[in-house]
Amino acid sequence: MEMKLLHQHLYLNFSIVVLLRSLILIISCMSVSVNCLIVINRAKSNDRLALVAFKNGITEDPLGALSSWNNNNDSLHFCKWKGVTCSHRHPNRVTRLDLESKSLAGSISPHIGNLSFLTDLILSNNSLNKDIPQQIGRLFRLKHLNLSRNILDGEIPSNISRCSNRIHLDISQNNLVGSIPDELGYLSNVKVLWLQHNNFSGEIPTSLGNISTSLTHLGLGYNNLDRIIPNTLSQLTRLKFLDITSNKLSGIVPSSLYNISSLEVFSLMFNQLHGTIPFDIGLTLPNITSFSVSGNSFTGIICQFIQP
Repeated sequence: MEMKLLHQHLYLNFSIVVLLRSLILIISCMSVSVNCLIVINRAKSNDRLALVAFKNGITEDPLGALSSWNNNNDSLHFCKWKGVTCSHRHPNRVTRLDLESKSLAGSISPHIGNLSFLTDLILSNNSLNKDIPQQIGRLFRLKHLNLSRNILDGEIPSNISRCSNRIHLDISQNNLVGSIPDELGYLSNVKVLWLQHNNFSGEIPTSLGNISTSLTHLGLGYNNLDRIIPNTLSQLTRLKFLDITSNKLSGIVPSSLYNISSLEVFSLMFNQLHGTIPFDIGLTLPNITSFSVSGNSFTGIICQFIQP
């Protein structure tokens, strides 16, 4: 009898322990689920609020591009707003904002930096003004930034280099001023760098030569850049397009620049450059289709290998 009671007692204690462990596990799972739900809802709220803040910075929308962007939580989900694309893998996270050629006027809200999953920000061909917000430097996943053909002013945010995944950067045809920051040379993955048609001054950063393994297109034309062409540009061994037209550059062209065999377009027109054009550039630039150097003080003859 005593043994039977002991077994019953032990079984009861074991059952209680199992029950307690199960309750702890259930509570833990519930806690994790609640925390995950809080994180998801917070992310959803942050992205929606960032888009609303962007809309609030727009002063003119004649085409009604943002008419579907309603502030009401119960209306159309923000992932279905015009120009907005969300992630399939991470629901409620905005990955692309494309409002190209929508005739939008106003400024870019600093809250754009809260769209932390953004990979593509395309706002080209509008009438956006004021400066490029520093908060864009917080978009670590950004690969494609196109703010071209607006009326943006101010300087390039130096922290833009934090977006190391960036492949395409186009801020051409604006009213940007100041020097080109050295930090752009740390965009190790950038392939296209369009900075032309602005009011940049100072020298061409030597750091641009650091982008030797990726950069294929470099546009610096129609600015106020001065001093010499840095020899480090010759390190851009994958460069296909080089445009430094209409600046205030002086001195001679580094001879190594004529040896970038991948170059197809080479334009140095309307600067204050001088020196002799190598007689063998048809051999050192075998892929060249456009070689434009007028408006300088060069001597020499462009050989017959160059296409007209």
